[in-house]
Amino acid sequence: METESEPYVRLATLRQLHQVVAELNTARSLADTLQAVADGVVTGLGYELGCVNLVRADGDLVVAAFAGNAAAEALITGRVGSRASWERRLAMGEAWGSLRYIPHTEGWMLREDDVPQWHTDGPEPRFEDEWHPCDRLYAPMYAAGSAGGELIGVISVDKPRNGRLPGAWGREALQMYAFQAAIAISNARLRANMQRALVRLEREQQALRASEESFRQAFEYAPSGMAIAEMGGDQQGRLLRTNDALCRLLGRPAAAMRRYSFADLVHPEDVGTLLRTSAEGGRAELRLGRRDGTYIWVSLRNSVVADTTDGPRFLLTHVEDIEERKRHELHLAHRASHDALTGLPNSAELRARLGARLCGRPRSVPPTAVESLDAAYGSPAPYNGAMAYDANASPYDQGYDTLHDSGGHRFDFGGHAVADSASPTAGYGSYDHHVHVVAPQGEQDDGTKGLAVLFCDLDGFKSINDRFGHHTGDAVLIEVARRLTSGVRDGDTVARLGGDEFVVLADGLGRADAADLAVRLRSAIIPPMRVDGRAVRVGASFGIGWAQCGMSADEVLQSADQRMYIEKRSRAKQHRRAG
Repeated sequence: METESEPYVRLATLRQLHQVVAELNTARSLADTLQAVADGVVTGLGYELGCVNLVRADGDLVVAAFAGNAAAEALITGRVGSRASWERRLAMGEAWGSLRYIPHTEGWMLREDDVPQWHTDGPEPRFEDEWHPCDRLYAPMYAAGSAGGELIGVISVDKPRNGRLPGAWGREALQMYAFQAAIAISNARLRANMQRALVRLEREQQALRASEESFRQAFEYAPSGMAIAEMGGDQQGRLLRTNDALCRLLGRPAAAMRRYSFADLVHPEDVGTLLRTSAEGGRAELRLGRRDGTYIWVSLRNSVVADTTDGPRFLLTHVEDIEERKRHELHLAHRASHDALTGLPNSAELRARLGARLCGRPRSVPPTAVESLDAAYGSPAPYNGAMAYDANASPYDQGYDTLHDSGGHRFDFGGHAVADSASPTAGYGSYDHHVHVVAPQGEQDDGTKGLAVLFCDLDGFKSINDRFGHHTGDAVLIEVARRLTSGVRDGDTVARLGGDEFVVLADGLGRADAADLAVRLRSAIIPPMRVDGRAVRVGASFGIGWAQCGMSADEVLQSADQRMYIEKRSRAKQHRRAG
């Protein structure tokens, strides 16, 4: 090529360079581009061998493509040379612009490094510019297209076809080719990365679509209710989506459900439970309203779902029908607190209801001045009086606004100052929100209304049991319970204490009212009852006791029981016998 005239050499070189560069840009994959670079060295630049060494992720260089000799290609393709060895070669080579030339006179120092090598056989050069088989010529490729960029690979060439060292135009052509090859390799890598990213994105989208479809099917076809509600904003809690199971459970169509939130559907008594339920991982058992106006017990389990990384959040709610379990629990609770035969509250339930109305301090006993001040301002030390404090708690822990006395009822002070009153005890009653239970004083009706406790014992019941058996006796007890319940007000309590003993709690009665109630109930019990075709009759003795704060439930019942026995003994036996 150098023997031709200079203008011809320049034009031929540019034509060849243009052709091989065009072939570089038509390659589709990175592997095709690398092979096109190696082939271009042989077909376009006039060298018999061309090799492309590509920088790997770890920095070492691997023989990625080879052209010109099939045996050499099979031998060294895929072999790796360390980055340190390559940097040594590029540093020691003679600089021909961006090219590095290592003559055979210095190449003997490189025989023991780990860079893959291939040399052709040939005679010793006879002229100064003749190519020696051990000469080495490298064309580094940089990402930015200049020596200041990142090294992405090295083109190594061997044995020019004219047998001479490349002249100025041959060197320029190789440099230009290395520059274009670096661009082509960078573009191929970019395309490969984009293709991998697109493949990965498509797989992620497919996985997302599969996940969404899986969620949709799990949501729509779940055997229990599912709902998605909005979080935040003006539409907080509004139902966005409900599945068929929830619609069937509440008897409402999906279109109608989107007009509600759970706060609109919850039972009024359960609103507090719903509000206390934490939105994140919260659980609650409450009642939701059905379309027909009835309520059903459900269990709500909430979890927060983010639509995107910083996007809106939604509340996913799982709604489980627990109506049967709740009915069973209520049945068990009813059985534990009610008499199995008559269905009336039992002894334990009676004592619980009675004890709930009583406190430890009689209304007639006023608090001392010290107790009033301690109640108003709090006490930092334990106190052994009627007021109860925690010895281990500071007054700030207990608070000045709320205290409890030893009877268990509460005092709310609300920031008022007892010191404003003339007397230390003045205003104490206004702080005590507990409604004290009081009893009429004396044997005459003084107009005081209290909680009357009527203790009822059946007369003649034992003889019925002995004569006709327990079956008849049970039927009598059931009928007596019905008659007692029919004879009292809705808010009153009729309980079976045990055996043939019953107790009635009636609040807001004076002495005359309680006596009239006892007469009415006795008159309701006396009429004969028909059991298994026979008429039986029992009498009843009533004792009237009065509950008041300062008494225990057992003390109240014992007082009423004693009065019942006094009343029973005061009546003639014939008036007490049953027929």
